[in-house]
Amino acid sequence: MNAPRRCPAVLVAAPASGQGKTTVTAALARLHRNQGRRVRVFKCGPDFLDPMIHERASGAPVYQLDLWMVGAEESRRLLWEAAGEADLILIEGVMGLFDGTPSSADLARHFGVPVLAVIDGTAMAQTFGALALGLARYQPDLPFAGVLANRVGTLRHAQLLEHSLTEGLRWYGGLSREIAIELPSRHLGLVQASELNDLDARLDAAAAALAGSCEVALPPPVEFAPPLPRTIEPLLAGVRIAVARDEAFAFTYGASLQLLREMGAELQFFSPLRDATPPPCDSLYLPGGYPELHHPALAANASMLAAIRAHHRAGKPLLAECGGMLYLLDTLTDVDGVRAELLGLLPGEAVMQKRLAALALQSVELPEGTLRGHTYHHSLSNTEQLPIARGVSPNGGRGAEAVYRLGRMTASYVHFYFPSNPVAIAELLRP
Repeated sequence: MNAPRRCPAVLVAAPASGQGKTTVTAALARLHRNQGRRVRVFKCGPDFLDPMIHERASGAPVYQLDLWMVGAEESRRLLWEAAGEADLILIEGVMGLFDGTPSSADLARHFGVPVLAVIDGTAMAQTFGALALGLARYQPDLPFAGVLANRVGTLRHAQLLEHSLTEGLRWYGGLSREIAIELPSRHLGLVQASELNDLDARLDAAAAALAGSCEVALPPPVEFAPPLPRTIEPLLAGVRIAVARDEAFAFTYGASLQLLREMGAELQFFSPLRDATPPPCDSLYLPGGYPELHHPALAANASMLAAIRAHHRAGKPLLAECGGMLYLLDTLTDVDGVRAELLGLLPGEAVMQKRLAALALQSVELPEGTLRGHTYHHSLSNTEQLPIARGVSPNGGRGAEAVYRLGRMTASYVHFYFPSNPVAIAELLRP
């Protein structure tokens, strides 16, 4: 029988999006890593870009935690396993602390992880304390660690913010807005870690700035209960899966890829932008990403297009999600009107929008079983192909995304979280 494990942990949350949770979480991870500690970072809710930053900051894999998409039991297993190897666990929240169903606060309360509130201190003085007190006391049963100020001005400003705290709320320090450590963003969120040549310098600068603003100490330990035993069947033993991975296709869940390996699959990564063909494989996985930023180059790689078309004609499995699905269409047009002809395996076209087109958790009932995931995109697509299924959002979010099937090809805007149904994923990708 497995025993509980204890490890210092906090959930980094904020009153709203845009307060700097990712920068602060990454700074904390790099700070403690630079001091010789083993740090594991998790991201609350569906996200691909923040974990890329946190993996660089911590030097360890980053997985999702979510009471619905990942599930309470799987989230418990991930935390318990991390507690066995780490000196510190950091969880970056999603949106505002109490926003959404389930919220970051729900996750913190479920696992007893105290909240570290990040508040943007710009143009704020004593009101900082009132906002901090509200976050700490709004739900009486919410464990609360303390407060960290972001985008602080002068030393005097930091002192005003710190002295505004009441009822024993702990000050975790502040990050100055004068230091160039903020991470750049684009329409789906942060820029990918691989695109930031100075990312390590930014992370080290943020860590040093944080260390200079407060006494660096670990939060109190949290006890994580052991998970239920689980068995992963070798349903993909010997199956070679080629996974697209480059600047255009990079939105994969670490836990999903790990599951494929645990089921026996051999993963080989390739670049639809630069490689002539995919590696020899039984199945193809085209995840989401930013094809709209690279569609002329994707269209120009004729040998890659021909090889993927041949893979489909041969009746081999192909799974395409969001940006991967756009790659399958006849054409893709960006916000500037630049149009490119792509694979043409899914009849239709897509046009990028300047505003968000869909954002929602999704549950999809496929012939292979029910899969959970999420949708988040800025494009609108048009196809005459009839869907085999549509997603349902558990909390009424926008989007009932279609899933298309032509032969062994399955395509959708939905980013599937593979561990939500390993058997179904194995059926989709098994020859």
